[in-house]
Amino acid sequence: MQDEAGHGLYLYSAAETLGADRAELLDLLHQGRQRYSSIFNYPTLNWADVGAIGWLVDGAAITNQVPLCRCSYGPYARAMVRICKEESFHQRQGFEILHVLAHGTSAQRAMAQNAVDRWYWPSLMMFGPPDAESAHSEQSMAYKIKRFSNDDLRQRFVDMIVPQADALGLTLPDPDLRWNAERGHYDFGPIDWAEFKQVLKGNGPCNRQRLAHRRAAHAEGAWVREAARAHAAKRAAREEREGSAA
Repeated sequence: MQDEAGHGLYLYSAAETLGADRAELLDLLHQGRQRYSSIFNYPTLNWADVGAIGWLVDGAAITNQVPLCRCSYGPYARAMVRICKEESFHQRQGFEILHVLAHGTSAQRAMAQNAVDRWYWPSLMMFGPPDAESAHSEQSMAYKIKRFSNDDLRQRFVDMIVPQADALGLTLPDPDLRWNAERGHYDFGPIDWAEFKQVLKGNGPCNRQRLAHRRAAHAEGAWVREAARAHAAKRAAREEREGSAA
């Protein structure tokens, strides 16, 4: 969670270089008017979820974000370089956690498989809607902010994780998943985009709970922000006095 908070700070700083006010962005988030990754609205039930999130969720994030390290906007690209270095560690850690569980007791293996079953499809949704339904992809591609389309990145991710799942000895929950020699890629089944849209609308499994926790944390941390502002003002006044005396 600490790393994810750090990633958020990188991106808020990048947004500020475009003139966005961080306080206003946070207000939009707390009001439910600013979207964040759909994946953060799913529950974590047990230790195996830590592995599945590391392997699948961070693996999807890496697939999406590595190309952004070379996007057209420098502050965003530099933030992504730092984020991807951390995500790579998380992805490897998640793979190792699942490997241990999958080769442990029957209960541990079942727990690992259950976690993969629950996190696989939401991870595919992380890349966003199909290209034909993606409202902002065309403009982002034209400005070279995005370098590959949603569907291209999703296909790249599936092609990457299928052999990894085989190495783990776990099954991906898609009966339509099979190698297509003609395309040179894996075919995979239809994604439940109705679920994805409901999550974006705030009706996911944990949307309300997660936003409520975020609002509470912001309110409870008000005294820290006030103290920081008071300290900054006091320091600025002291430096001004010292500058005048000199």
